Amino acid sequence: MNQKLFYSLLFAIVGALLFIPFLGGVRLFDWDEINFAECSREMVALGDYLRVHVDFKPFYEKPPFFFWCQSLMMTIFGTNEFAARLPNAICGIITLIYLYNLGAKLHGHRFGILWALVYLGSVTPHLYFRSGIIDPFFNLFIFVGLVNLIFASWKREGTASNLLLPRSVWGYLFIGGFVLGMGINTKGPVAYLIVCLTLFVYWILSRFRWFITPLQFLFYSVAATLVSVAWYGLETFLHGPVFITEFLKYNFRLFSTPDAGHSGFPAYHFIILLVGCFPASIFAIRAFGQLMIERNYQREFRRWMIILFWVVLILFSIVQSKIVHYSSMCYFPLTYLGALTLIHMETNKFRFNNWFRAGLIVVGGLYVLATIGLPILAHRMDLVKSVADQDAFTQANLDAKINWTGWEVLPGIWLLIVLTLSIMWYNRHQIAQATLLLFGGMAIFITLTLWFFIGRIEGISQDAAMRFFERAQGKDVYVKAYGYRSYGPFFYTQKPPVTNPNYYDDNWLLRGKIDKDVWFIKKNVDTHTALDSLPDIKKTGEENGFVFYIRKAK
Repeated sequence: MNQKLFYSLLFAIVGALLFIPFLGGVRLFDWDEINFAECSREMVALGDYLRVHVDFKPFYEKPPFFFWCQSLMMTIFGTNEFAARLPNAICGIITLIYLYNLGAKLHGHRFGILWALVYLGSVTPHLYFRSGIIDPFFNLFIFVGLVNLIFASWKREGTASNLLLPRSVWGYLFIGGFVLGMGINTKGPVAYLIVCLTLFVYWILSRFRWFITPLQFLFYSVAATLVSVAWYGLETFLHGPVFITEFLKYNFRLFSTPDAGHSGFPAYHFIILLVGCFPASIFAIRAFGQLMIERNYQREFRRWMIILFWVVLILFSIVQSKIVHYSSMCYFPLTYLGALTLIHMETNKFRFNNWFRAGLIVVGGLYVLATIGLPILAHRMDLVKSVADQDAFTQANLDAKINWTGWEVLPGIWLLIVLTLSIMWYNRHQIAQATLLLFGGMAIFITLTLWFFIGRIEGISQDAAMRFFERAQGKDVYVKAYGYRSYGPFFYTQKPPVTNPNYYDDNWLLRGKIDKDVWFIKKNVDTHTALDSLPDIKKTGEENGFVFYIRKAK
């Protein structure tokens, strides 16, 4: 077995062991995870794999690729959390293998190992492969599409040898365009926008040098278009331009307004990447400065990664809706730069200094304090409630009966040991051992934290509502979230296709001649609503900030 195959299989096994077990151990989270899983469930329920639906109405916010993946898993494994999250676990395995092989191609075998390890052992890049959101596939498609375009430009200009780049310019352009088209079918044309902005900035910084010809760029774009038109064109042919117009309106709203309350300060994504992409972020900062890199194509790839990082970061800092995963495309350049710093440290081109030490202590210390402090504070909920938001809903959430055993401090203790030993070994110039311990230990820390915390977080934030929805499974009732938005009434009731269009009329559910019982749920933030004043709607219970009602059919 050759070396690349061995390590590709090794990363596949490690990824499978870390990403796949316990995927179904906790419910999906409102909104995004449940939203996307419900789109996929309705694909299966309706047998319609060409059009995306939510609540059995057309859904115009996302194209279908990720939902195809989820619906396939649901067909095999059933409609459950495991099936909804499994596509991203598979994406994670593919990503680790790809990064190892790409890194080995660019900088050698050792760098390939480091890049995959750094990605695996950084917090948010790792977490996303254990989630049910769209972005892991979307980001991978963009990255592979851009890398192949970079390879095409190198092939054209003779930047790298034929041994490194065995395909033709047109071959790399076609592969890159095809994969980028898959990205467009995953989350929309912003995939193409990110690549084009990156190319534009590189072109300007290269003093308007044509690193690919206009004809080659057109070929690349056509390849991307052919893949995306296969679905967008069919959707338009069957249903008219409504998807495209509504999709563009939705994206403009995200760009221009803090949609659904997702606002944030200008440096939001800087902080998210520094803390969320720990520990890769600590080492990546150094690689933005001067480095001693021998080969021209290696210097060029670093330049491309820095440009990609800033394009994504600035673009989504401008976008008014601030959501954590919007800047997740930065994970690829950030982990590359982190691995570049580490390989320079291993080859004694620079040393582990006080900046690295301080970054690991400060940011790592935040994770230690959070994972040790939260279980302790959980036994002083009166203190937590006194400093938390004083609105009725938050206060009632914190009244949830959660079993905190005390063992929840173990992830924090583990991380404290990992950080202490890693810093000690870095100080002794045992760079390879320290890096393996730090990033391997972080991967274990993330896993332990999920085991001990995620179910308890779900118990505080949404468990009462989801149990309410689950009680409606198999019952011939309408279930409606009143005064707030949730996808739980669809997925966790296993809602059948709508047969009475009056269901979509809130006034009919509240006051009309209903044909079956209606179960309502609302948050306790407002006590003076129609649910509280209409005589034939009865309150049936209240738990952890959620209030339950029923209106019986007569």
